[in-house]
Amino acid sequence: MSNGDIFVGEVIGTAILILFGAGVCAAVTLRHSKARASGWIVIAFGWGFGVLAGAYTAAPLSGGHLNPAVTLGIAIDTGKWSQVWVYLCGQMVGAMLGAVLAYLVYLAQFNANVSAPARSAGSPQGAAEEPPAGTDGQGGPTPTLGIFSTIPEIRNPVANLITEIIATVGLVLPVLAFGLTKGLGQSGTQVLVVALVVVGIGLSLGGPTGYAINPARDLGPRIVHQFLPIPNKGTSDWGYAFVPVVGPLIGGALAGLIYNVAF
Repeated sequence: MSNGDIFVGEVIGTAILILFGAGVCAAVTLRHSKARASGWIVIAFGWGFGVLAGAYTAAPLSGGHLNPAVTLGIAIDTGKWSQVWVYLCGQMVGAMLGAVLAYLVYLAQFNANVSAPARSAGSPQGAAEEPPAGTDGQGGPTPTLGIFSTIPEIRNPVANLITEIIATVGLVLPVLAFGLTKGLGQSGTQVLVVALVVVGIGLSLGGPTGYAINPARDLGPRIVHQFLPIPNKGTSDWGYAFVPVVGPLIGGALAGLIYNVAF
C-alpha cells in the first residue's frame, strides 16, 4: 500500500467512524433530537456500526486501522514502522473531519443549546415543561464535550488510565488474533467481528470512562470541540485529555507484546 492510499483510506474511514460515533452521542444527548435519552446501549451500537462502516470503507486502501492503538500494536507485532506516521496523520485528520461533520448534522440542535427552559406546544406563555432529556436537569444548556470526547464518571486519573489500558488490550489483542483465522479475512467478516468486539467493550467496560480505546477518536474531536462555535458548549477539559491518549497507546503496545510472546 502506498502512503497516499493509506492516508486517504484512514482519513475517510476514521471520519466515518467519528461521524457515526459522535452522531449517536449527539442524538442521545441533545434536546430536540428524536433519539434523546435513548441510552447507553444505543450509544454502544452506534459506535460499533461506526467501526463497521469506517473499517469496511477504508480496508481496500489502508487496511482500516482507524486507531493509533491498533496501528501501534500491529507495528510492534510485525516490526514494520516505516508507515506508522502516515496512519497516525490520516487518523487524526479523519477524526477531526468526522467531528465537524457530526456537528453539521446536528447544527440546529447545537444552536438550540440555550439556557431557557423549553415550553410545550400549546402550553400557556411562560409555562415551562419538564426539562428535556439531555439538559442539565434544570432546563439549562447541555454540556457538549461528551458528544465529542470521553468524560470519566469518577475522575481518578490512575483508575481511569487503568480502565483505558485494559479496555484497549481487550480490543487490540483480538484484532491481532483474528489475523490467525484466515477464514475471517477471506470471507470479509473480520471487520464485522471487530465491530461486535467494540460493541461488547462499550457494554461491559465502557462505564467508568466512556471507553476511548482510541487516541485519535478522543483527541481529534476534543480539538474540534475547542474551536467550534457551539453556544453554551462548556469546557473541553484539557486536564483529562492525556488519559484517553496515553492509556490506549499503552494498551495497544501491551497487546502487541502479548501477541508476540503468546502466539
